Amino acid sequence: MKQIALDIGLAPGPTLSSFLSGPNQEAVAHLQLWVGNPARSPVPTYLWGGAASGKTHLLKAVAEALRVQGASCGWIDATVAGPPEFSPTWSAVLMDDVHLYTAAQQHTAFNWFVNAQTHQRWVLAAGVHAPAHLALREDLRTRLGWGHVFQLQALAEAERRAVLRQQADARGVFLGDEVMDFMLTRFSRDLGSLTALLDQLDGYALRTKRAITVPLIKSMLEEE
Repeated sequence: MKQIALDIGLAPGPTLSSFLSGPNQEAVAHLQLWVGNPARSPVPTYLWGGAASGKTHLLKAVAEALRVQGASCGWIDATVAGPPEFSPTWSAVLMDDVHLYTAAQQHTAFNWFVNAQTHQRWVLAAGVHAPAHLALREDLRTRLGWGHVFQLQALAEAERRAVLRQQADARGVFLGDEVMDFMLTRFSRDLGSLTALLDQLDGYALRTKRAITVPLIKSMLEEE
């Protein structure tokens, strides 16, 4: 049986309310306060932590919260080869996976950071290392560590199960313990991938008019 690697981009609409904060309550509260405050502080924020700690979810959740409010933001991650010029219409600049930036992307990130400060816009960035240990150009690295810095911790297995159960309930589907065990042992354990898997399973179950079971998962994989 083959294993599949699922892109976090498949995960439906990350929001701050759908993020189980667990050990990251302080960071989530900080983001919620910023998003909910019309007089937003321009002091930058940097999130760091290993895989599955929720960095991308939180950045996308902030972007979604701004979109709902009718605001826009600049976005750059390691996959964006040709990011646009900074726009003063943005309410914030979001930078994901900064530890992977090329020299050109670092140039853009620095330019965005300087313009954000000039226009009193917020910068929210994320990477796997603390600012002091980022292998980036010095002027960008020091700016990333200038404001609020939060280390994110990955959720424990019980918390991952709680998130999956919550998301399944929101879809109106039932995940038995056997299915949950299979998902957590056979696939990537980060929540973005697990959420994407649940989304695929839900769609496949609807098309085939079957409940989500281990045989259904295997059947879906055989059709990949």
